[in-house]
Amino acid sequence: MPAAARPLAHADIRRGAFRALFAALCGASWIALWLWSASPYARYLEHGGWADDAGLAIVCRALPAAGLWLPALLYVGGWILMIAAMMLPTTFPVLEIVRRVSAGRPNASRLLLLLTLGYLCAWLAFGIAAHVGDMLVHLAANKVPSLAMNGWVIGAAVLYAAGLFQLSALKYRCLEQCRTPMGFVIQRWHGKTPARDALKIGWDHGLFCVGCCWALMLLMFAVGTASIGWMMVLACIMAAEKNLPGGRRLRTPLAAVLLAGGTIIVLLHLPQSAA
Repeated sequence: MPAAARPLAHADIRRGAFRALFAALCGASWIALWLWSASPYARYLEHGGWADDAGLAIVCRALPAAGLWLPALLYVGGWILMIAAMMLPTTFPVLEIVRRVSAGRPNASRLLLLLTLGYLCAWLAFGIAAHVGDMLVHLAANKVPSLAMNGWVIGAAVLYAAGLFQLSALKYRCLEQCRTPMGFVIQRWHGKTPARDALKIGWDHGLFCVGCCWALMLLMFAVGTASIGWMMVLACIMAAEKNLPGGRRLRTPLAAVLLAGGTIIVLLHLPQSAA
């Protein structure tokens, strides 16, 4: 092999190895999530679905006698695993660009790990806020019998909120940041402090990703966060929005579907409530 061709061959090998490792990580996350959802500890992945009548009847189960820290760790672990399975595939373009930018550095693998850590931390912050909000809604519902009997109202409200957010300027701005990974990385990669740059890229990308997808992720609390099927559907939708050439055009039809879903829930339950 000519000497000039050797660097290209090595680059191809590194690129192939990275993609294979990334695919294996995403696949392992889905498998672990499926195994967890089928285990006796599945309750640490789920919150009752608001879209059905029994949603408010399934309030968070009593904490084990081991204390507060173990359930909290399990909830956090479950959320991070869900994010790894659902959202990491959507951030592959950013990871690939940083891999190329940092190629040849002795700490290239560490930089990718820092980027991933920053990304997951942004989603972890959102997950904590979402879970606290979900818990407060359940606690409030326990004190309002009429709301507990009509949990579908909150399910419909979540669908309407997600649908309207799809049409907002904030959604568009955050989506465009997610859809232009090259410019996103170039603006934040300075090279003098690579570790800090990688962590900041991951954190900033995570924030824009949360800003783009938070309303869709809230749907998990409407249908129950342990539903692997719904996780896959939402993951495919968010990946298509962010990575497919025509992904930005999905905003309007998706908004129409969400608003229609909220309306259907209202129409199905309103006659029963009136009676």
